[in-house]
Amino acid sequence: QVQLVESGGGLVQAGGSLRLSCAASGRTFSNYNMGWFRQAPGKEREFVGAVTMSGGTTYYADSVKGRFTISRDNARNTVALQMNSLKPEDTAVYYCAYRYRAFSRQANDYDYWGQGTQVTVSS
Repeated sequence: QVQLVESGGGLVQAGGSLRLSCAASGRTFSNYNMGWFRQAPGKEREFVGAVTMSGGTTYYADSVKGRFTISRDNARNTVALQMNSLKPEDTAVYYCAYRYRAFSRQANDYDYWGQGTQVTVSS
């Protein structure tokens, strides 16, 4: 079992920044991937970005590329999602997710999920 605890989120004006963190505990492995997803009301959960914990390779959705940055701290099993130049369309519940196997953009491929944290961007 792996537990994921998210922190951060909140309300910010358009153009502002927020930082989300996700800490993994339990039976983690050295070679895993951490992803970030988001879900707005009435919409499907969508991929935001991911990082491979072993090599640090990052992947981003086109909608956030250049504005969001994912970083990792292997010693603490944590990942962070730095969100800059936020837009109202970034408003959603953000989730971190853990995957044992190779990188994937598909939510159904992830094994464990955090509880989600609300991000609201006002115009």
